Amino acid sequence: MDVESQKNHLKAYGITYWVLNKQQKVQWLLNYRGGSFLLPDGDAIRKECQIRGVSFEVLSDGEAQGILEAISSPSQNQDAVILEKAPKIAVYSPKDNQPWDDAVTMVLTYAEIPYVTVYDEEVLDDKLALYDWLHLHHEDFTGQYGKFYGAYRAAPWYIEGKRLAEERATKLGYTKVSEEKGAVAEKIRRYVIGGGFMFAMCSATDSFDIALAANGVDICEPMFDGDPSDANYQGQLNYDRTFAFKDFVLERNPLRYEFSTIDMTPKRQEVPRESDYFSLMEFSAKWDPVPTMLTQNHTALVKGFMGQTTSFTREQVKPTVMVLGECKINGEARYIHGIKGKGFFTFYGGHDPEDYQHRVGDPKTELELHPTSPGYRLILNNVLFPAARKKKQKT
Repeated sequence: MDVESQKNHLKAYGITYWVLNKQQKVQWLLNYRGGSFLLPDGDAIRKECQIRGVSFEVLSDGEAQGILEAISSPSQNQDAVILEKAPKIAVYSPKDNQPWDDAVTMVLTYAEIPYVTVYDEEVLDDKLALYDWLHLHHEDFTGQYGKFYGAYRAAPWYIEGKRLAEERATKLGYTKVSEEKGAVAEKIRRYVIGGGFMFAMCSATDSFDIALAANGVDICEPMFDGDPSDANYQGQLNYDRTFAFKDFVLERNPLRYEFSTIDMTPKRQEVPRESDYFSLMEFSAKWDPVPTMLTQNHTALVKGFMGQTTSFTREQVKPTVMVLGECKINGEARYIHGIKGKGFFTFYGGHDPEDYQHRVGDPKTELELHPTSPGYRLILNNVLFPAARKKKQKT
């Protein structure tokens, strides 16, 4: 999985998932040649790698044992983690067509990793317990329809999306979309606390935490829910309920395409596109295997990319949350991870790792052109994480 040897990093994750799905174990060699996978040998696995265009090397038992012994040395910041079972994957995404694509569904499809699509009905019906891993699609959990009102309120897709959301909320027994979305966020919160793994990108990151903090508080203006917001709603936010963020201030202007001060997008004037990279943090593979797994890559420097929520204000990230990737130019957090109850969550800023400034209606990224994408590898690290044999975490 290093730069020189692997010609399709993304499909290599799919091969690993395929092997796990055959009830065979895999060893993930953390910090060894870009986070390589040690698979059992067999004609079927070799053939599958060849079909999918994944590079591989055949090792003798002695060679494999030598690598594992070298990795285990206390002098090496490396470790071997056993992957035991293919995780059951759910993607939270609306059934109707959206005028944008989702990076996670694209890379899962490209890597040939199976997933099930769920939405509000399944979440509220407690179906999340069937899955090990949940991705939150580009979503607005605050009931403000993505804050697209200012630019797109006359667009047919916006009008139809609002109508469907209101219809869905009514069908599910809620008087407002914001109340229904808040209930969905609460169910997801309980799913994570109970032991689930949740991964979110772009606006699903901050809007999720905002919805949790605003539980029972009306933060929506009349064009979103038909009545005024609560007076002094900012002072009623409860940051103790959030996963990752604290002390943020909500954006009151309904015409502004922004949720709160969590997002660094408006503050990035000093980050020119040609210099927009973020660095992955280094962790101890033997003592901190979780963040080490989530940062495996063939480079420590990843191209930046924009989104409605591009990155996170460092001062508003809770101290209990780990920053896995940061832009050193302005100190923003791009990639963060935390523990909630018995479960885990990862928030990844930006919309599409290979489309710098993806806009509504733009064509989707063709991953055949980006088979070694470091930005997309970070997503797939999260997909495989629930397969790992859990070690007792350092406290």
